[in-house]
Amino acid sequence: MLSSLFRRAFVLSVGSGMLIAALVTGLPAAQAQEPNEIVIKNFMFSPMSLTVKVGTTVTWKNMDGEPHTVVNDAGIFHSAALDQNDTYQFKFDKPGIYKVLCGIHPYMKATITVQ
Repeated sequence: MLSSLFRRAFVLSVGSGMLIAALVTGLPAAQAQEPNEIVIKNFMFSPMSLTVKVGTTVTWKNMDGEPHTVVNDAGIFHSAALDQNDTYQFKFDKPGIYKVLCGIHPYMKATITVQ
């Protein structure tokens, strides 16, 4: 009886420790898998800022279950609504700082610096 009780307490403490360790490390953040790729996940652009050279094509990939758009605040580019796993690409031919947002969720913002 005592060994059974001890065994349950041990399993419970190990399981709790594993759960706490998982919570402390947190869920993995969405990160770009390819160079010059921005992932849209959890209603965020990741990375939120990117620096590229003139002539670089940047790809945005929507990993959310909700549609998003990729919009430049100066009107230089504007994607259609991207469903989950859809991508949008834009080639940056001129240097500058490009502010990007989601037209559907304008609190989602990112900055592309082109050198």
